Amino acid sequence: MTPAVFLQALRDWRRRPDDALLHLLFAGLLTASGAMLVQDFGQLRKAEAALSAPVPGQVDAPPATPLGPAREGGPDAPAADDALNAPMTFDLQSDGRLAATGTIAPGTAALFAAEVEKRGSYVKTVVLRSPGGSVQDALAMGRLIRAKGFAAEVPAGAYCASSCPLVFSGGVERRAGRKAALGVHQIYGATPPVGTAPPDGMAQAQQVSAQCQRYLRDMGVDLDVWLRAMETPKDKLFYFTAEEMARLKLTTPAPGALANPAAAPMPPRG
Repeated sequence: MTPAVFLQALRDWRRRPDDALLHLLFAGLLTASGAMLVQDFGQLRKAEAALSAPVPGQVDAPPATPLGPAREGGPDAPAADDALNAPMTFDLQSDGRLAATGTIAPGTAALFAAEVEKRGSYVKTVVLRSPGGSVQDALAMGRLIRAKGFAAEVPAGAYCASSCPLVFSGGVERRAGRKAALGVHQIYGATPPVGTAPPDGMAQAQQVSAQCQRYLRDMGVDLDVWLRAMETPKDKLFYFTAEEMARLKLTTPAPGALANPAAAPMPPRG
């Protein structure tokens, strides 16, 4: 309440006490309402900042073209594919193959879960073509694949990079076609919105790294896969050869095949 309003209320009090009391009450209500609005606005701004802040494990959109290899002699990067740049879509094909194509954006895991809820009884294999994206969504998708007992596949010549191999690791069986490009690199946080304070990048990276290592261990994948990721700059990819994928248990042996051919029993002599 301003001093002028208060003085006017005193003058009115002498002439019309009842009206003055009502004026005082009304002015008090206006003052209280204004204070509450200011407080609510401040809380709203804080909530908006929290919602727009980077989520641990969320990364910037993957580059428009596949990244080059981090080493000489590794598999070549595949050709650019516009379908990879769009948000991931799901398409149930014949033989129970659910094609998952595109970028893993924040919220993709929820869309994938809804698709599995709707069509899960028909799904046998999740077929991946993706440049990666949100690590947290990739982890959730991979855990759901394992819980449902689905296989995972990267077709011949297809591209599965960055966080996509985390999804792939969830498969009970994991198959990579000829010249399939599976690549990993360091995780990195999404660029914070303009005007917001950047998060503690080191703490965030350590937290997400621990989650990914625990996840790969649970999936039965050799943790050297994660070492390759942590050693590779974010603007490159460590592409695994078919032999490396098998040795690091990123892919699984074909049904009926021995994991160690040298351990096969010798045929009887004579």
